[in-house]
Parts: sequence; structure tokens; C-alpha cells
Amino acid sequence: MTDYAIQTDGLTRRFGSVVAVDNLSFQVPRGSIFGFLGPNGSGKTTTIRLLLGLLEPSAGSARVLGLDPLRQGDEVRARSGALLEHPGLYERLSAQDNLDFFGRVWHIPAPARAARVQELLGPLDLWERRHEPVGDWSRGMKQKLAVARALFHRPEVAFLDEPTAGLDPVAAATLRDDLERLVSHEGVTVFLTTHNLPEAERLCDLVGVIRYGKLLAVDTPAGLRLNAGGQRVEISGAGFTPGLIEQLRAQPEVRAVEQENDRLSISLTGEVSVAPLVRLLVEGGAAVEEVHKGAASLEEAFLSLMEQPA
Repeated sequence: MTDYAIQTDGLTRRFGSVVAVDNLSFQVPRGSIFGFLGPNGSGKTTTIRLLLGLLEPSAGSARVLGLDPLRQGDEVRARSGALLEHPGLYERLSAQDNLDFFGRVWHIPAPARAARVQELLGPLDLWERRHEPVGDWSRGMKQKLAVARALFHRPEVAFLDEPTAGLDPVAAATLRDDLERLVSHEGVTVFLTTHNLPEAERLCDLVGVIRYGKLLAVDTPAGLRLNAGGQRVEISGAGFTPGLIEQLRAQPEVRAVEQENDRLSISLTGEVSVAPLVRLLVEGGAAVEEVHKGAASLEEAFLSLMEQPA
């Protein structure tokens, strides 16, 4: 059995003269959460449709659970769960009846369906409201139920296309917490598209960044922060004169220096020592009080990738 739940090799999809997905090659390890990041129109949803066998590639190939989505699409979809643009819920039905219906579609026996409803709705804090019509629920509650629907038949891979989009911050944070617990419990591989970079940083083992259909990078969130965003050091104190700041900017290991009152934010070119920079400030007459070093944020790394020439 391959160690990868998803593999692509030069995967490409054209719509006329538009190349929606352009020569994608990446691998998603089994049991991981893979975040697929990119602006609107970058090819994220098209990639999911190719992986599910809902679209035919113009070139290249893909494997999902070792299967070819083009020729074995029915089996790929039977072993996958999906939450795409719409939650796929029947709003006149209760939460329990929604899940029971999908369980019958998957030919799950009645006792197993009942147990599975409780198994999923309990951790999502929806069990006590299982008999209510879904149409009366908030958007956040519906999204939780939609995630439960996607995982109901115990898929090996779950494709979740921006599951927290449109939710208020509290509902989105709650759904992220619930999703993290469910994925850990279920052991499913998750292919997650999102615009929410803190969400990707928290949930994902690996992240792929796509723009105009092209894959710009695949790495851990920490790796992306280091490689694309570099290291950052925050220095607080006094006496940061314009001349000292210009000297800092002239150092080969310094990418940029920003000053806000008594605090300097210095972007570095890589994993370098900050001791020479601190010494430069002190010898120049500055009073250094605190030094904090860390990687740039995932958002900074993402924006750095977006700024690269197409």
C-alpha cells in the first residue's frame, strides 16, 4: 500500500484557451491534513473535481488511494467524502434524518446508522438538537452538519472546499476545533482548501500554494514561513536613529527594517545570527531592552509567494 493518499503528476486542465490547472505535481501522505491555498480563481476547486473524477484532465495524471480518478472514479468517490460549494443538506429534514438519509444512500445498516449519527453529532455539540429542522439552524451549525455528512460513511479521504467560508469568527473557530478533533478521531486524510491562513497554519501538516493554476510551493507551514517569509527579529529599546536604521538595512542578512516608535521589526534573509545586529545597535548608541526572534507568519510567506513574477 502506498504511503500517499493523493498523488498528481503534471496534472493539467484547460477550458479552451484558459489553463485552470497547470502541470501540478504533489503528494499527500495518508492520515495528514493537506491545505491547498490560493486566491479566487487559482484552480483549487478544479483540482478537487479532477481528483474526484468529475473532470477529465487535459494532460498528466492523478492517483487517489492508488486509483485513477478518470477510469475508477466511482470507486474513488465511494471511498471519499466531499464538501464542495454547497453543504448538500435537506433543510426541511432534521439533522438526524439528514444523516440517516445519507447513510441509507451508502447502504449502511440501520443500527450502524443510528450509532454513527450519535458518534458524529455528539462531539459537534449537535446531538441535543438532532430532531430540529436544519432550515432553522445557523450557518455555522449547518456547516458542522455538512462536515458530519461528508464523514458519515467513514471515507479514507475527505475533500473540504473552504468549509469555514462565510462564517463569523466565533463559528469558524468552533468548526476548526471540531474538525481537528474529528479528523484525529477518524484517521481520515483531508484535502482542505481555504483562504484562512491562520486556519491552515493551525490545522495542516502540509500546505500547497497555487496561483493561476501553477503550484508555487509545497511544504510544512513552518517550512513555508522559513523559506518564503524568512526569519524575523523584533527589537525594542530606545535611540534607534535614522542613521542606525540605514546601517541595519545595509547589512547583507537584512531584507527589510520597519520602525514603530521604540520597536524595530527586522526581516532576515534566512536562519542567521542576530548578535551582530544587536551589537551594531548598541555600539551605535541605542539602548536595547528586548530581542525576540522567530519565523515570519504564514500570511507573510503566502504574500511573498503571491508577489513573485508569474
